Amino acid sequence: MPNKPVLPAIDPEDAEWQIGTRYPASLAAPCVERRKKALGDMAGLNHFGVNLVELPPGSQSSLRHWHSAEDEFVYILEGEATLITDEGEQSLGPGMAAGFPAGRANGHHLVNRGQALVRYLEVGDRATSEDRVEYADVDLRIARHPGSRTVARRDGSAVE
Repeated sequence: MPNKPVLPAIDPEDAEWQIGTRYPASLAAPCVERRKKALGDMAGLNHFGVNLVELPPGSQSSLRHWHSAEDEFVYILEGEATLITDEGEQSLGPGMAAGFPAGRANGHHLVNRGQALVRYLEVGDRATSEDRVEYADVDLRIARHPGSRTVARRDGSAVE
């Protein structure tokens, strides 16, 4: 847990890095070096989350996915990331941003193909209702319900 903040100002240096991913081990490799600081948690936010994310060279933000009920937004602070969506690829550098509306079936993620660190802010709403996360390139579906999370293949079977 991060240190108790003095609201409303926070110091991101006080937040602990969360390294890796909660994906099943068989799918986690591309994201094991991703680092996040939950700044929204430090600030006591309830309706949306804000993370400071770092992608070392060769890593990616997530598996390519989209949400049924959660908006997402990224703002690049440093480095150059490759945004991959169903439409193709686009380079995002410092000061560039991208948004992903809930319910739009457009798998997306960021990849660091360069030699320098990529840092960005990631913003998403904290849907208290149902949310389904669909993955474009792997047989994975995550269903979130208030207080629980189910990770399975598209047919409902367990993921190894």
